[in-house]
Amino acid sequence: MEAKEMDEARLYPYKEPCEALKFPFSFFLVILERTDEKKGEILMKKETGLRSLYALIGVAILGFGAALLRVGGVGLDPYTAANIGVGELLGLSLGVYQLMINIAVLVLIFIFGRRHIGIGTVINMVLTGFFIDFYTNVFDWLSVGPNNWWQQGLFLLIGIIFFTFGASFYMSANLGSAPYDAIAPTIVDQTKANYRVVRVIQDVAFALIGLFTGGPIGIGTFISAFLVGPLIKFWDNRVSQPFIESSVKKAIFK
Repeated sequence: MEAKEMDEARLYPYKEPCEALKFPFSFFLVILERTDEKKGEILMKKETGLRSLYALIGVAILGFGAALLRVGGVGLDPYTAANIGVGELLGLSLGVYQLMINIAVLVLIFIFGRRHIGIGTVINMVLTGFFIDFYTNVFDWLSVGPNNWWQQGLFLLIGIIFFTFGASFYMSANLGSAPYDAIAPTIVDQTKANYRVVRVIQDVAFALIGLFTGGPIGIGTFISAFLVGPLIKFWDNRVSQPFIESSVKKAIFK
């Protein structure tokens, strides 16, 4: 190579003009990819935070509805009724005992069906019982309660509405099932049994526990067994899912 060519090679080491752009362009792409990754992480955290807030609101509404059913003396859902009955025998509040039993159930779900667990699972298992206790104490302090059968019917109606709407709202956040709600799907995953059959057996078993331990079993318990599912589905389709998905998209992509 002549001296002139060597000097040119040192000054301009690329054989083609486009090669000069390869390094800065590649570096720019790496920066963009990392920026997109960070942006994606931020958006994911924002979405998870918003969905967690909705799950919390749903559990608070659910607890209000359950407290109305409890104060109305019309019976609660099988799981809550069983927990109240056993908790009172042990001298524990609903919030404390339900948290204890939820932790035990969660351990089993974590072993056999962890895909059903999420942040919403923790929010529900920790706070539901305490919300019910809180609202019940507020109602007692305000001396709120039914004085006749038609007022009991009103407590039942309003309680079921709030209970099912709250359940729909926290479930629509898509952050995991409550420990109790995850039992049947986990059994189905392991045994391939029919979900409805497993869920009915589960509800009947807890209703019997509530009955034999003096829990609040009543007409509301049996109505819950037949109406809670369809009403939750109604709220899912008409209110909860459209609202949550729409608000999450607006918050993230605004």
